[in-house]
Amino acid sequence: MPAPSYSVPREVQAAPVVASPEATNSSGAYYNARLDPKNFLEGPLSENPGTRLRQMLARPGIVVAPGICDGISARCALEAGFDCLYQSGAATTASRMGQPDLAIATLNDFVEAGQMVSSLNPSVPVIADADVGFGGPAMVARTVRQYARAGIAALHIEDQVQTKRCGHLLGKQVVSREEFLTRIRAAVIARDTIPGGSDFVIIGRTDSAQVLGMEEAITRLKLAAAAGADVCFIEGVRTKELLESTVAALAPTPVLVNVISGGLTPSFTYPEAEQMGAKIIIFSLVSCVAMLHAVRAAMRSLKKTGTDFTSAQGMDPKAFFEVMVRRIHIVIELDAKAGGSAFQVV
Repeated sequence: MPAPSYSVPREVQAAPVVASPEATNSSGAYYNARLDPKNFLEGPLSENPGTRLRQMLARPGIVVAPGICDGISARCALEAGFDCLYQSGAATTASRMGQPDLAIATLNDFVEAGQMVSSLNPSVPVIADADVGFGGPAMVARTVRQYARAGIAALHIEDQVQTKRCGHLLGKQVVSREEFLTRIRAAVIARDTIPGGSDFVIIGRTDSAQVLGMEEAITRLKLAAAAGADVCFIEGVRTKELLESTVAALAPTPVLVNVISGGLTPSFTYPEAEQMGAKIIIFSLVSCVAMLHAVRAAMRSLKKTGTDFTSAQGMDPKAFFEVMVRRIHIVIELDAKAGGSAFQVV
């Protein structure tokens, strides 16, 4: 099989690249025959998370990924039956560091969080925020390799400046088209050079709609798709009509929509988003906002009453651990089979 080409069509090419003409499609865009969506239409769902996500993208139905921020929220999402998870950058920064989403968390913070979440059920795809890739092309490539090694299924790279902020805050700044495409190409090249062939999914995100307008945002995502992005993510879509027109303009590339209560995008339900043509919907802050309200109420109750009896709602430690390991007896049985005796009584 010929090597993939990392070129983009001449009429929209942002910077010179080394092309492999025999591997381009009819428009001159990047094409990797191994990753063609038609290869993922049939067969049982894979245990490999990247492959499974590609199967979900190629088949009918919208992919619903609730935002998680730690092990507890991930366990709750899995317990509720979700088959894809989203590791929000804002939620990760808040839960790990107690800080706002203002370019404070590092690559190591994100990789460590992603590795932990991905390990809870390794076949369930985790889509993870990668901000701007944490540096230039070499760092973007390193980010992709580390995410893939951590068991994460997909990441999204955006076009904000290095001192980025949450996509639903005002005052955003974006880099040039050329720099954005450099990030996308670096991510795709890194994925395609992982030994053994990787199905890791690259998502191109633009925050330019609020800065430069929808027309520029669509152009950037078309360029990203031509450079090899598997999915397009337009942040801050303000209306149903804009989402529908975005989906139509980017077809057949799948489109991801991000819903945050009180954010720039209306609170679409996932059936509504599917009707509008979106292929992935993420609810970035669903868990951390709920946890904030719950923990705040529990702390206030403890301060007022002197006990946690009300907030515990009758959950004892064993019941709590049942959620953490799905069934606590899995760990107990493993210990016993290995010859241990530490958990004969729990």
